[in-house]
Amino acid sequence: MNSVVQYFKGIADGIWSLLKGMSVTNRYFFSPGKIVTQKYPNNRKDLVMFDRFKGDLIMPHDEKNEHKCTGCGICQINCPNGSIEVISKTITTEDGKTRKAIDKHIYHLGKCTFCALCVKSCPSDALAFSQEFEHAVFNKELLTKQLNKPGSQIMKGV
Repeated sequence: MNSVVQYFKGIADGIWSLLKGMSVTNRYFFSPGKIVTQKYPNNRKDLVMFDRFKGDLIMPHDEKNEHKCTGCGICQINCPNGSIEVISKTITTEDGKTRKAIDKHIYHLGKCTFCALCVKSCPSDALAFSQEFEHAVFNKELLTKQLNKPGSQIMKGV
């Protein structure tokens, strides 16, 4: 007798779960003011992704082609699958002191899992995610990008 009760209880739970899910669907279906889906690619020009969206990894530069990356390599160490390479060089400042600076900051988009450990662990907030989301290419070498722009240097005071 006990297994028969459990059987019908399982059916009742399944029906309740179905009705609960369908109530959410019906709420959006019969509310014309709530737009859930996007008409992509027709709205490609005015499409804005959510604030927490993770698109391309970028290194923001200012109008003087300066960035905040110190070349410490913490982003490379914290990346779980090796999608970041920091190639650094030693430079001499005007004071005559030597310090480390980035030569190339390479990002392999094809390896990236968008975990954001690189962005969260960067002590100088040099990395961020953009709103770019179209990553389809025919040549996988195009998924490897250099984040620092040619001729860029570190911001003064960082």
